[in-house]
Amino acid sequence: MARRYDPHRRTRIIDAALSVIAADGIAGLSHRTVAAEADVPLGSTTYHFGSLDELLVAALRRCNENFVRTLRESEALAAGGEAEGAVRATGAAGSAGLADELTRLLGQWFAGERGAIELEYELYLAALRRPALRPVAAEWTEEAVELLSRRTDPGTARALVALMDGVCLQVLLAGGTFDAAYTREMLARIVAGGG
Repeated sequence: MARRYDPHRRTRIIDAALSVIAADGIAGLSHRTVAAEADVPLGSTTYHFGSLDELLVAALRRCNENFVRTLRESEALAAGGEAEGAVRATGAAGSAGLADELTRLLGQWFAGERGAIELEYELYLAALRRPALRPVAAEWTEEAVELLSRRTDPGTARALVALMDGVCLQVLLAGGTFDAAYTREMLARIVAGGG
């Protein structure tokens, strides 16, 4: 029997892994559960991903793209200036604009499906116990810092990313709602302190 060419199989396997994790958590992830979800032979999952850590790395990398893509596509962040330190040059208005835009983006993210945010953070926090995931978790931080450094200095950008992470974790873990006014105020304080 001829082998069927399936150029999207690897992508379907990653999508299936994300579905399994969303439904059953990382504890429910196995090559078998992913193969069943993707409707592929078990051997396909092990062919593309020799270990569950390899599969988790691919899944986390896919999730990392979501918020970073949102940052990249923000016209307000791009419009702030391509050179590092643009906020210092634009003064208080630039500081407020950056805090406003980040608050808007977080609010938009939380307005979406909460399960998707929980999935992303479950994978992100899995790096605590799975060293193979740590470099991928760090990629998100570094890319976000790089993007925000276009509007402020790198130290302030790193503090902004840490605050956004903290706000997201508090909302998710406490089961609360996103408080845009509080978030904007805290982001503005960091931006003003760094400028």
